[in-house]
Amino acid sequence: MMIDFDRAVSLLRENDDFIILTHANPDGDTLGGGFALLAALRKLGKRARVECGEPLPEKYRFLEIEGDEFEGGFVVSVDIADTRLLSDTVREKYGERIDLAVDHHSTNRLYAKETYLEGDSAAVCEVVYLLIKALGAVIDGEIATRLYTGCSTDTGCFRYSNVTPRTHTIAAELIEAGARHAEVNVLMFETKKPGFLKLQSLCLSGMELHFSGKVSVFRITREMLAGCSCGDEDCDAIVALSRQIEGVLVGVTFKERTDGSIKVSLRTHEGADAAKICSAFGGGGHLRAAGCQFECPFEEAKKQVLAELEKYI
Repeated sequence: MMIDFDRAVSLLRENDDFIILTHANPDGDTLGGGFALLAALRKLGKRARVECGEPLPEKYRFLEIEGDEFEGGFVVSVDIADTRLLSDTVREKYGERIDLAVDHHSTNRLYAKETYLEGDSAAVCEVVYLLIKALGAVIDGEIATRLYTGCSTDTGCFRYSNVTPRTHTIAAELIEAGARHAEVNVLMFETKKPGFLKLQSLCLSGMELHFSGKVSVFRITREMLAGCSCGDEDCDAIVALSRQIEGVLVGVTFKERTDGSIKVSLRTHEGADAAKICSAFGGGGHLRAAGCQFECPFEEAKKQVLAELEKYI
């Protein structure tokens, strides 16, 4: 059931123990929003913990806060459009009992008992920021840094078309509150491991261009990741690179998962709706960034995606 802002604030105010869920393969937005909410709830005398179900990527570990131990609790998901995006262990434990979903994906499948959704928000951290303010919790430098991280990473350092005037206003208010914005942006966008540069080189050398150069295709295998000493978190920048090529309208990245399935990430420019394209395969996301999954070999997945893209090119 969809709810309004005031109802979401009331739910957070009325409960005392919170289990905050982030999605698998976590990014700066789900982690920044989840841990910022945890810190704010503690300031209000409540107990909380974040559950991801898998280790945090190294570059996001500065966001982590040790959680409280308790039984039961009010379950809140942050930045999760579908329970399939949860890790297996978290989905098995909480997938059927999520009380509140806080999200900014217009493709949210309304799996929670109650859902507060702002589909026009560039990042879920925008939404969490407004909820924390309404709760009356003081936003200190550490909370501000976590929220800023989500806003920055989900907008490509405020470069993407999802950015609104409110995004910039919130970012400014977070900087005023003490967010370590320069440090965050250097870490997120300017710091690359030597292995990542090798991975980038491999992806570029294996790049395919289709439909007169309007579609780029990158492939990332488990062998490539292992050989470059890279993890899943290193793939985000590769995905972003896929649409930076001149003339490309849609960038597609196929990443092989440990179980053999294929994760597909789309990045688009004006003229192609990434969420609509991925919805044809049971996926979703945003206008310019979306994803889906295949349980078939890479070549078959590529064939299906290219066939769908042909309708838009």
